[in-house]
Amino acid sequence: MEEELAMLRQFIGQLQDLLNLYGSPLPPFDSLQPFHFHNHQQQNHNNGNNNRWCFLNLDDGSADDYCSLVMAAGKSGSFKMLEPCKPPPSKKPRKERNRGKSLGTTSSTEVMQQEIWKEFPEDLFEAVIARLPITTFFRFRSVCRKWNSFLDSQSFSQHCAQVPQSNPWFYTIAHENVNSGAMYDPSLKKWHHPTISYLPTKTIVLPVASAGGLVCFLDIGHRNFYVCNPLTQSFKELPPRSVKVWSRVAVGMTLNSNAASGGYKILWVCCDGEHEVYDSLKNSWTRPGSMPSCIKLPLSLNFRSQAVSLGGTLYFMRSDPEGIVSYNMVTGVWKQSIIPAPHHLSDRTLAQCEGRIILVGLLTKNAATCVCIWELQKMTLLWKEVDRMPNIWCLDFYGKHVRMTCLGNSGLLMLSLRSRQMNRLVTYNVVSREWLKVPGCLVPRGRKRQWIACGTAFNPCLTATA
Repeated sequence: MEEELAMLRQFIGQLQDLLNLYGSPLPPFDSLQPFHFHNHQQQNHNNGNNNRWCFLNLDDGSADDYCSLVMAAGKSGSFKMLEPCKPPPSKKPRKERNRGKSLGTTSSTEVMQQEIWKEFPEDLFEAVIARLPITTFFRFRSVCRKWNSFLDSQSFSQHCAQVPQSNPWFYTIAHENVNSGAMYDPSLKKWHHPTISYLPTKTIVLPVASAGGLVCFLDIGHRNFYVCNPLTQSFKELPPRSVKVWSRVAVGMTLNSNAASGGYKILWVCCDGEHEVYDSLKNSWTRPGSMPSCIKLPLSLNFRSQAVSLGGTLYFMRSDPEGIVSYNMVTGVWKQSIIPAPHHLSDRTLAQCEGRIILVGLLTKNAATCVCIWELQKMTLLWKEVDRMPNIWCLDFYGKHVRMTCLGNSGLLMLSLRSRQMNRLVTYNVVSREWLKVPGCLVPRGRKRQWIACGTAFNPCLTATA
C-alpha cells in the first residue's frame, strides 16, 4: 500500500511540474485542505468556478479509496484531477507576438521622443533637418509654416551645403509616356512620380543635362530651354536664343561655384560648330566665338551620350575622327583629343567618377553581348577595360539584338537594356564596382516602366533654385 501511495505522490508531483510550466502552479501540500470529490463538484458549480483546483489529502483516509477514485475517474472521464477549470493559455503565433512587441515598443518610444524633442533647441532644427533623407524632409514640411519656409532660408542652405552629397537620383522619361517623368532614388530603391506643372504640355520636353540639383530640359524642336528643380518645382523658362538652329544640338551644364546658389551656365553646340552659352546670373545667351580651326568640322557628335562635366569643363563624344571634344566654361577654350574607340563596341556613353572619364558600351562578339566599363588613361589617351557585367547576367543577352541607354555621369550609372524579348534596368557603382537590379517602376496607369528612352542623373538638392 505504501508503494502505491508513493506512486500516487510521484504522479501528482509530475502534474505539478507541468502546471508550473504551462499554467498556474500548485499551492504547497501543507496548504491543501481535505475535501471530497462530490462536494468539490457541487461547490465548483455554485461558485462559478472560483476554485480552480481539486486536491486530495493523501495523509487522511485509505490509500485504496484514493487509488480506486483515480482509476475510476480515468476510465469514466468524469473527473480530471489537478486540471484548471480554464484551459491553459494557447501559444500565440510568432507574427502576433512580434506585432504586440512592436506596438508596445512604439508607444513607449513615442512618449520618450516627445520628452526629448520638447526641450530640443530651436536653433538646431535646421541643422538636423538638413541631414534627413530627402523624402523625409517633404513629410516634415507639413508640420508647420516655419518648417515649410526652410527652403527659402539662407541659413538652411548653408546647412545643406555642409552635408556630404549622397548618391545621385535619376530623372527618366519612358518610351511609352514621354510627357511624364519618373525619378529613381537608388539609396531607398524607390521610384517617385513628380508633376512639373510649368512644363509645356503641347510639346515633348526632354531632360538633356543637369548640375547642382537642377535639370535642364529642351523641347523636341530644339527651340526652347527650361530649368527646373524636380524636388521643389522651382522652374524657369530661359530666354530665346540669339541663333536660330533647327538641327539637333548637344547640351552641357555646369555650376559657377560649388552650390547652385552661385549660378549656372548652359552650353549648346551643333555639328556645324555653332554654339552659345547661357549665364543664369546675367539671364542671357552669348556667343563666345567661332570654333577653332584645329577642330575638324562637322563634329559628328554622339547625341546618345550626354556631356560630362569635370572642373568647369564639358566633354562631348564625337566620331570621324573618334575622340572627345572639350570646352572650358571659364576660359572659353575648345580642345580636341583623338581617342580610338574599342573594337566591337556599340551604344557608347561617357561618364565620370572622381575626376576620371569613363566609357560604357555594349561589346558584341559573334552572338555574345556584354556591358563593358572602360577608363581613359591620361598619359596614353587610350581606353582601358576595368570591369564587365557578371557573366550570368550576360547570358540573357545571348543571340539577341540588345540596345542600351546609359544615364549618369557622377559615379553611379543606370543602364536600360532592351530587346524584343527582354527589358532590364540595372545600376552600376563605378567606385565599388557593384551591379544591382532596379525594381520595376509602376506608372500611375499600372504598367511597369522598363524601357528608359532618355534621362539624366542629378544630385538631389532642396535649396537649388532655377
